[in-house]
Amino acid sequence: MRIKTCVRGLTLSAFAIVTLLSTPAAAPVEAAPMFRDGEPTAAACRAYGYNINDRGENDYRSRMSGGVVGMAPPSPYPPPPPPPPPPMAMPQVSNEATAPTMDARRAAPSSPPMISGLPYSQPPQQPLDTERYPNATSNPIRRVADEPVSTFSIDVDTAAYSNVRRFINDGQRPPRDAVRVEELINYFDYGYARPESRREPFRIYTAVAPSPWSDGRQIIHIGVQGYDLPRTQQPPLNLVFLIDTSGSMYSADKLPLAIKALNVLIDRLRPQDHVSIVAYAGSAGAVLAPTSGRDRLRMRCALGALQAGGSTAGGQGLALAYSLAQQNFQAGAVNRVILMTDGDFNVGVADPSRLKDFVAEKRSSGIYLSVYGFGRGNYNDVMMQTLAQNGNGVAGYIDSLEEARKAFRDDFTASLFPIADDVKIQVEFNPAFVSEYRLIGYET
Repeated sequence: MRIKTCVRGLTLSAFAIVTLLSTPAAAPVEAAPMFRDGEPTAAACRAYGYNINDRGENDYRSRMSGGVVGMAPPSPYPPPPPPPPPPMAMPQVSNEATAPTMDARRAAPSSPPMISGLPYSQPPQQPLDTERYPNATSNPIRRVADEPVSTFSIDVDTAAYSNVRRFINDGQRPPRDAVRVEELINYFDYGYARPESRREPFRIYTAVAPSPWSDGRQIIHIGVQGYDLPRTQQPPLNLVFLIDTSGSMYSADKLPLAIKALNVLIDRLRPQDHVSIVAYAGSAGAVLAPTSGRDRLRMRCALGALQAGGSTAGGQGLALAYSLAQQNFQAGAVNRVILMTDGDFNVGVADPSRLKDFVAEKRSSGIYLSVYGFGRGNYNDVMMQTLAQNGNGVAGYIDSLEEARKAFRDDFTASLFPIADDVKIQVEFNPAFVSEYRLIGYET
C-alpha cells in the first residue's frame, strides 16, 4: 500500500508584531492598553451607539419583530448597499405565548427581486419538524485489480458528531443520514506526532486492525497530521461574522448560543486581527464595521444588540458578507466568512445547488466560508454541507457552550489557519496482498 498526499498552493504566511512606544517626554506617558475589553453593559455599549439591556443581551421575548436593533453606524467603512429586500408583511406579536409561532406566519415576497444574478425563491410552508440531511449511500466495495487507487478529498468537519450527540441527549435515535462516520471519527484528537518544521507540512500515521463486524477483513486507519503554526507565526485574521437573526433563531439554543460562541472566539483575537459583523433577517445589514482585535468590547456590544425576528434572507446575507470581506481583503491574511445559522433559508437564494455555485465562485477570490449550525426542528444539514464544502471551510454544529469552547478555543488554530489548499489523499493497494476495499465514510 502506498499513500500519497497531493497538495496545491501551500499557504504558510508569517507576520511580525510591532510594538509602538511612546515618544520621549519630560514626564513618563502611560502606554495605551493592548485591548479594550470588559462586560458589555448597557452603559458601556451606549458609548458605541448600541442599545442593549443591563444584562448585556437583548430581551428576545419582548422584541421579536425588529430583526436587528441598536446598530451602530457602519462608518467609517460602510459596505456597498445591498439590493432592496422584498416587501414583508410582518405579523403582530401580542404576547410571549404567540412568539414561537412566528415562523409559520411569515409572509412571502410579493415579487422576485435579484441578488448577485440569482433570483429569490418563495418561502414554502413547512411542518413543525423540517430537519434535512443529505441522502447519501455507502461507498461500494471495489476490486483492487480494477481500481487499485482510492482518491478522495479530506476534510475534518465534525458537525455530525455533536449533532448526533444532541439527538442522543434528547433521548432520540438520530436519523440515518445524520450519521457521517468520518465526522464522528475526526471529532477526537488522537495525539498524532506533529511535524517539527514547515519543511515537513504533513506527517502520516497508519494502523491496521481486524474488522469488528466482518471476520477475515481488516480496517486500515490513516491519520494525517499537519504542521501546527506557532501563534507568533499565524497570519492576521480578516473575519466577517454572518449571523442569522431570523425568527427561526429565536430559541436559546440558536441565536443566544451563537452570540456566546462568538464571544469565545473574540477572546482569541489579537491586535492585528479584524472583525466585521453582518446580520440578516428579511434583509441583510452591516452591524459592525471592520474593527481591530484591540477593541473587543465594541464587538461584544454589537453582538449583544442582536435579536431574532423576520424571515431568512440567507442569500442576501452571504452576498453582503462576501462584499465586506472583499472590501477589507488582506493578502497573506486569513480572509474568511463565518456563518452562524440553522440553515433555514426561506427568502432569497434558497436552493442548495444554486448556493453551491455562488459560494464556489466566491472562493476563487481567496475568501473562504465556514459554517456552524444551531438548533433543532428546522436544522438544514444539507445547506450546511453544501456551503462549507464549496466554500473551502469547515462545518460544525454547536449544541452547547462547551462545544463552542472546543470549536473556538481548543481547536481555534486548526479551524481558522490553513496550511495548504486542495489537499487530496491517494491510497494505492497492492493486488498481491489486497483483493478489494471500501472507503468508510466521505459519502458526501
